[in-house]
Amino acid sequence: MDKYSNDRESLMKEIMAMDFTLYDLNLYLDTHPCDGRALMLYNLSVQRALMLKSMYQNMYGPIIQNCFTSTCPWQWIESPWPWQKGV
Repeated sequence: MDKYSNDRESLMKEIMAMDFTLYDLNLYLDTHPCDGRALMLYNLSVQRALMLKSMYQNMYGPIIQNCFTSTCPWQWIESPWPWQKGV
C-alpha cells in the first residue's frame, strides 16, 4: 500500500472515529442535556468532524454522494471504491 492510500485510509479512520464520538455524545446529551462539559465537547467535536471531512473531500473527493455538486461526467465514480485498495 502506498503513502497516498495510507494517508487516505488514516484520514477516513479519523473521520469515522469522530462520527462515532458525535453519535455517542448525542446519545449522552439526550439523557443529560444540562451537562455543559459534554455539550462543549460535542460542539468541539462537530467542528473537528467538519474540518476533517472538508480536508478529505478537498484531497480525495466526496465522502457521500448527496453532499456535493458535480460536473460532467458524474464525479462520484471517479475515486476508487473502498474494495479497490491498491488499484
